[in-house]
Amino acid sequence: MHKLLFSFLMIVVWWLLHAMQLEEETALGTLHEGKRAVDRAAHAAAQQLDELKLETGTVSIDSARAEATARAYLAANLRLAADLSPLEGEWMETAPEIVEFAVINEHYAFPYTYRNAAYNYEVTLRRPGVVMIVHIACPRVFGIIDPIEWDLKGAAELVFV
Repeated sequence: MHKLLFSFLMIVVWWLLHAMQLEEETALGTLHEGKRAVDRAAHAAAQQLDELKLETGTVSIDSARAEATARAYLAANLRLAADLSPLEGEWMETAPEIVEFAVINEHYAFPYTYRNAAYNYEVTLRRPGVVMIVHIACPRVFGIIDPIEWDLKGAAELVFV
């Protein structure tokens, strides 16, 4: 009888360890996909030239178009609705939150070092660019490990062709 009880307890422990491993793999996958999505969104936003200023010889990023493009790329890469809410049946459970979106334009002297003490982030831009910080929460499968959340940071500069 004690061998049967021991076997049952070992199966429960094995299942719990397996569930914990699946949760950790989900967290790492979320971190990887989220970081790629933030980087792509920042890069796409940084490429939104202000054509009116360009006609006068000033290289600048259109802030409104940059923010709209960043949101669209973030939604597409994380498979979210246009308002960044999770879609039914997709892997994200909560909507990511864009906590910082800064367009660094011609008003700054380049190279410009952007600093954000609240999120412990610093990046140096050599030309106009975009800085983006997005708060993402990891979807939980079994609820074994504590909730995991990140502030994913991305920056990109305007690329001249």
